[in-house]
Amino acid sequence: MSAGATGVLARLLPGRGRRPSDGFDRRLLAPMMTGAALNPVNSSIISVSLVPIGAAFGAPPSRTAWLISALYLATAIGQPVVGRLIDLFGPRRLFLAGTALTGVAGVVGMFAPSLGVLIAARVLLGFGTCAGYPSAMFLIRSEARRTGRESPAGVLTALAITTQTISVVGPSLGGLLIGVGGWRATLAVNIPLSLLGLYLGARRIPATPGSRPADGRGPLRSLDLPGMALFAGSLVCLLLFLMDPGGGTWYLPALAAVAGAGFAWRELRAEEPFIDVRVLGGNLPLLTTYGRALLSYIVTYAFLYGFTQWMEQGRGLSASQAGLVQLPLFAMAIVVSAITGRHQAIRGKLVVGAVGQIAACALLLFLHADSPVWTLVGIVLILGIPQGLNSLALQNAVYHQADQDRIGSSAGLLRTFGYLGAIVASAANGALFGERADTVGLHELAAFMLVASLLFFAVTVLDRSLRRIGREPGAPARG
Repeated sequence: MSAGATGVLARLLPGRGRRPSDGFDRRLLAPMMTGAALNPVNSSIISVSLVPIGAAFGAPPSRTAWLISALYLATAIGQPVVGRLIDLFGPRRLFLAGTALTGVAGVVGMFAPSLGVLIAARVLLGFGTCAGYPSAMFLIRSEARRTGRESPAGVLTALAITTQTISVVGPSLGGLLIGVGGWRATLAVNIPLSLLGLYLGARRIPATPGSRPADGRGPLRSLDLPGMALFAGSLVCLLLFLMDPGGGTWYLPALAAVAGAGFAWRELRAEEPFIDVRVLGGNLPLLTTYGRALLSYIVTYAFLYGFTQWMEQGRGLSASQAGLVQLPLFAMAIVVSAITGRHQAIRGKLVVGAVGQIAACALLLFLHADSPVWTLVGIVLILGIPQGLNSLALQNAVYHQADQDRIGSSAGLLRTFGYLGAIVASAANGALFGERADTVGLHELAAFMLVASLLFFAVTVLDRSLRRIGREPGAPARG
């Protein structure tokens, strides 16, 4: 997987004969892409495992949904926290520690004797995979500083392919692994991936220094631990409520609001805040990008989990067959990202991506238990277009809109909002499917996804700031 993605990048990058000292150091590509792939692969590989895991432990979809939510809960909290640590300390140590924890989680999951232990393993996976993406974004920015020029567009394109579109291969890989070694193999795959990441990280990621705090203190003394704790507490309460909004947890939104208010109060007074809310609050384009990521991930993961479960239980396909049906989505997304990656402008990508999501969600409303497989593949291919466009455009937007000294935490927040959307999608799956992923539930889920897609389209069309990204200096704004 890493070698293939690196090959795609090599074709996208100009000047292949250029020495590393004169341009982007391409030795960084393999560890960047391997680390960034760990989280999306684990996010998606579970989709074809939910039914066999539920059968093994006698758990309905409403309980196995926690296998999804647990990883996203840990990731949503951990991404910006680890991203801030990377901003302060550099990526090497955080990358190696996170990759090692991913391997430990693979061992725990492989031998899990109960659903509870398996959920705990998914929490470990969430924290362990937090460092890969912020590390990659930090390294891209540090290379731009070292060389005195922006990194080639192909670097961000390949990272987008790795982080979002590579996730679509997860169901196909999961189906293959289940056919060979059962659902436990989908957890065990993290062991060799972790070893590969540790080798590449130790050999190729340099000891790049982080940003020096403005007051001259050391990075450890500048850590905003109270801010991090309040942020985590607010997010935990909110996400737990979203996972089970009808389960008598009415008090959780109130606790989230109290912790959120305390977090804002703390950050406004901290000398080195975990998240500079003044800067973030004044950066409306970046906040809009985060909101757009929330909506995009709702659609992506509601489809990834809900549609896959329906194919197995509502349509009667095996886990391997359901994984194979999802495979064209991965191929289409790769092709779309590779073709459009060199074009810096992002507004057109997001508009087309929004239209593609609307079309795919609308078509789900017409599926039934006897729908031919070619119809399923056709819908998957349509969704592959926004899959390849949206992730690339959202990532590039954050790269250009965020404060350069906080690129790690800003990239982490992009993932936080994205996985908040994934948790909303998981909660919707559990609520609308109940005991079985039937066709009625799929149609209700499709209507929910369609609303999110229409909101995504509206937010994109009304955001005039997107016109400025990718324009040549002095060029007129175009749609």
